[in-house]
Amino acid sequence: MLIPQALATVAAGRDVITTEEFAKALLRRPQTIRKNYSRDGSCFGIRPIKVGGFLMWHVSDVANLLIQRGADVR
Repeated sequence: MLIPQALATVAAGRDVITTEEFAKALLRRPQTIRKNYSRDGSCFGIRPIKVGGFLMWHVSDVANLLIQRGADVR
């Protein structure tokens, strides 16, 4: 799977990223991500997993969203 370079740098080989990293990738504030999750159970169509009380987002799902939005994949 192709992953946008900026996201690959943030993820550093991990399968999931934090809410803060997800927000940074989407150029949003973390509170926006949390609000959307709280309201809808997802954010931009992506459902997170909970790890130790934290929301974690699958890098593959975030990559697909960024590619749909026209992110540069190199």
